[in-house]
Amino acid sequence: MRTPKTPSLYSIYSFHRLHCTTCFPLSFTHLTTLLTDSTVTQTSNPRHATQIHSHLITTNSLPIPFLHTQLINLYAKCGQLEQAVLTFRTTQHCSNVVTWTSLITHLSHSHHPLEALSLFAQMKRSGPGPNPHTFSAVLPACAAAGSRATGRQVHALAHKHGVVSDVYVASALADMYAKCGDMGDSQRMFDEMTLRNLVSWNALIVGFVRNKMYHRATEAFRELLVDQSLSPDQVSFSSVLSACANGGGIDFGRGVHGHTVKLGMASTLEYVRNSLIDMYSKCGCLEDAMKLFDSCSERDVVTWNVMMMGWIQSDRMENACNCFRAMIREGISPDEASFSTVLHALARLASWGQGAAIHTLIVKTGFASNRCVGSSLISMYAKCGGLEDAYRSFEEAEDRTNVVAWTAMITAFQQHGHGDDVIQLFEQMLGEGVEPDYITFVSVLSACSHNGLVDQGFKYFDSMSHKVTPGSEHYACMVDMLGRAGRLDEAKRFIETMPIRPDSSVWGALLGACRNCRNLELGDEVARRLFEIEPDNAGNYVLLSNMYAYHGRLEEAKEVRRRMESAGLRKETGCSWIDVWNQTYVFTVHDRSHDETEQIYEMLGRLKELAKAKGYVPDTQFAINDAEENKEESMWYHSERLALSFGLISLPVNAPIRIKKNLRTCGDCHTVMKLVSEIFQRKIILRDANRFHQFADGLCSCKDYW
Repeated sequence: MRTPKTPSLYSIYSFHRLHCTTCFPLSFTHLTTLLTDSTVTQTSNPRHATQIHSHLITTNSLPIPFLHTQLINLYAKCGQLEQAVLTFRTTQHCSNVVTWTSLITHLSHSHHPLEALSLFAQMKRSGPGPNPHTFSAVLPACAAAGSRATGRQVHALAHKHGVVSDVYVASALADMYAKCGDMGDSQRMFDEMTLRNLVSWNALIVGFVRNKMYHRATEAFRELLVDQSLSPDQVSFSSVLSACANGGGIDFGRGVHGHTVKLGMASTLEYVRNSLIDMYSKCGCLEDAMKLFDSCSERDVVTWNVMMMGWIQSDRMENACNCFRAMIREGISPDEASFSTVLHALARLASWGQGAAIHTLIVKTGFASNRCVGSSLISMYAKCGGLEDAYRSFEEAEDRTNVVAWTAMITAFQQHGHGDDVIQLFEQMLGEGVEPDYITFVSVLSACSHNGLVDQGFKYFDSMSHKVTPGSEHYACMVDMLGRAGRLDEAKRFIETMPIRPDSSVWGALLGACRNCRNLELGDEVARRLFEIEPDNAGNYVLLSNMYAYHGRLEEAKEVRRRMESAGLRKETGCSWIDVWNQTYVFTVHDRSHDETEQIYEMLGRLKELAKAKGYVPDTQFAINDAEENKEESMWYHSERLALSFGLISLPVNAPIRIKKNLRTCGDCHTVMKLVSEIFQRKIILRDANRFHQFADGLCSCKDYW
């Protein structure tokens, strides 16, 4: 048999035949081919690696450092990292610095940073001295482990070995410090480099972006362009485009786009093209994003995902859903990001029917067990009012260690006013050893707030460990909780003793509490603080104006409104959405644009008479812009009542009526919803800006505590 001179797939076949027949041992050249030829290693599987390993043992070739190292590499490339480590451990005596470095690299790149650091520590104790490649391999492990202290120790050791001046070691150090959140040391490492390559520049630019220092990232990119010896690559462009996208630098982004066109990257490199679409989308230039998207001759799943996210960021959920459907029609298989994105859009639309259809597709494509998709399903069902479906999805989740899924379900219970279920599930989560995160505590504290569980809320707030430092959202929940319990003075003292500066969410919680408790004096003081903190928020003006109106001080109420208008602010228009036969309908106050307007208003008139017969008395306290005789009439044309009327005439009598509103529903509409649920024996699910209200038999799930 002739041995092929050119490395090829025939090498695998040849070795397999020789191994099976034991005709003769393979030569060093042939073994080298099997272990190093990219054509071979890319098509190898664990069985091939095991066969080669056996042959090396039987021919006593394993002690040869080069073959030993390449065998470890082959195991790692075959996805057999444990076997690679075991092989190293059993033959450590014949390992050289290349072998040690190779295994550290594989461990670091395979998301095993602690094992990589442990091996490096062992190498310092009993192995050969590290070389520049070793330091370049172990520093990413320090970053991945989030251990700046270990990184500093490695930095000191690199100084001791005299390799800090190596461009790759210095770049790895700059990258490590950046990933550990220390851009000061990262910048210092970069400035001290006598020689910089593109890796060095990319480490700095990526570091600035990672640490949200977007202006510094664009400045660094400008400096890179000045260096005529270097040309930005796709990492450089994608990173600076991300800086433009998140920092609102559309003008600089357009300039970067021009550079990519000049270098031929905008159309040939998918990574850069997708970053351009993302940049234009996040900067609000949807037309430019769409032009780029439409000009793509080949669109991969990432391109579609970026475009979907662009629609969502522009608050155009229907377009995002249409984009997903177009992707399916083009034969592109959705990935976990695709499903999570479209589920987010459907959750925002509160489109339960379409969400259920996507759920079916998720099951068919095998993504039901995916952690990210599973959590998105829970959130989607919950935000569409399907709490039972959300819990069913949670129960079907295979991974019980996923804190995101637990948090999604806890949040679902909280939004629907099931405070007892929140507490029970949270305690179960702790019992199963799942560590709560920042968002988990926000949901738990919010549930305590909305259900009047003050003592329980303080218990959980005080139990937050050092792993979760209380933030403004947690403090806002506590203020809201005290305020809802009528303990306004205590809430104010709580704010005054906070270890962090209270932001608008904290003061906003107190203002809402003042409204609920009818405390105009404190409310006026808090509102004027908020006017300074967030002068562009019209909601604060509206809230204070309504409080004045309730106390009969109509001139002052109107004065607050005039001040709001003079600041160029307008109250957000109230809108309500309802899905009927998989089609979404939108209503605004006094809306008469619907094809069935006549029937809708006829039903409204009927509802008014039936409600009055049940003892309904309108609460006109907030209708300050209408003449006295028109106040009651005006409230009957609120958007959620129009949506309710349409649901009653359009949906089957046994179907729940699901309505979504962009603002907090008013107290009078809340009363009407309760009455209608009793009169018509219908389940009504209303999702407003704050929470869900499930009306049935004349009662609401919020127990009128919202």
